[in-house]
Amino acid sequence: MIKPHGSDELQALYVADDARREALLKEAEQLPSLLLNSAAAANAVMLGAGYFNPLKGYMNLADSLSVAEKLQTSKGLFWPVPIVNLTEATDIQPGSRIALRDPNVDGHPVLAVMQVEAAEHVGDEQIDFIAEKVFRTLDPSHPGVATFKSLGRTLLSGPIEVLNFSYFPGEFPDTFRTAVDIRAEIASRGWNKVVAFQTRNPMHRAHEELCRMAMEDLDADGILIHMLLGKLKPGDIPADVRDASIRKMVDVYFPPNTVMVTGYGFDMLYAGPREAVLHAVFRQNCGCTHLIVGRDHAGVGDYYGGFDAQTIFDEEVPAGSLQLEIYRADHTAYSKKLDRVVMMRDAPDHSPEDFVLLSGTKVREMLGNGIAPPPEFSRPEVAKILMDYYQSL
Repeated sequence: MIKPHGSDELQALYVADDARREALLKEAEQLPSLLLNSAAAANAVMLGAGYFNPLKGYMNLADSLSVAEKLQTSKGLFWPVPIVNLTEATDIQPGSRIALRDPNVDGHPVLAVMQVEAAEHVGDEQIDFIAEKVFRTLDPSHPGVATFKSLGRTLLSGPIEVLNFSYFPGEFPDTFRTAVDIRAEIASRGWNKVVAFQTRNPMHRAHEELCRMAMEDLDADGILIHMLLGKLKPGDIPADVRDASIRKMVDVYFPPNTVMVTGYGFDMLYAGPREAVLHAVFRQNCGCTHLIVGRDHAGVGDYYGGFDAQTIFDEEVPAGSLQLEIYRADHTAYSKKLDRVVMMRDAPDHSPEDFVLLSGTKVREMLGNGIAPPPEFSRPEVAKILMDYYQSL
């Protein structure tokens, strides 16, 4: 199986030993507490689950600036996005141990215990430098920029020990999986070549066929449909609705033992190209050999060019930094001429009228009115689940 990023073995930060975990929970009752913001909590979950291997905790300012500028830590580890614990708290001292509390669960239980190695002030210019590098914009209307700039100006860094996975196992017991879990299941299925498909949306016919195309082109053993389960921007479809619609599509339209439907506990960054590279890093940690990167992968609005998330792998990712390879996809749509879904680049003789193309706004409008999109666009079983959701709003 493909090695994890940056190490020979996956090193998840979740404390699996029951006795050790109980001792840490008891210790945490006596420690100073920090209520995390959702972004820092999501980073803790990803560290605990092994997705951010080989990191041992939150990055310090030097590493954060280095990663933002040149996609590597100050010690040379390739990494695309700073993994930080930014907070408004100013009274936490280096050398202290603190209990990190979960902002997304009632009662704010302890999520992790942190050994604070540094507590550094981050100036506005440094915040802007990081944001501009990661998001390629400082526009406050960009949801990722707005979130990042609101997190605080004190950067706490140091190793953490993770004690639970927040609300994700409880709300998504059939879907949330750690990188450790996914590696184990890939091994048990006997898969060697595995293609990851990232999604924060329900999957329409074009997405379904794209997965098939990738499997066939790469002669892959299976597809990992890996959905984001964390915080999204207003208006995005909730994770439970996405989960139900994707599972229905897989159950009805894919052969057995060709698809794993799973999810991970992270908040969407909307960082476009940089987030695409982060997706590649943690899919390698899952044991995947390939990641589908399509048009405007992890983008939002018009902040990124259609294929920026592909070209970053050519222009900014040094050769050999990742073992995982990307599968480059164009926009896919149903061709009326050919009576099947195609990548638009493979149909140069087509005009826009030859494709079944519907805007997201139009689809939402149809679903809200109880009108199923055409079967060339969306499977009827999927459309039914989405119609029920939109009509319930």
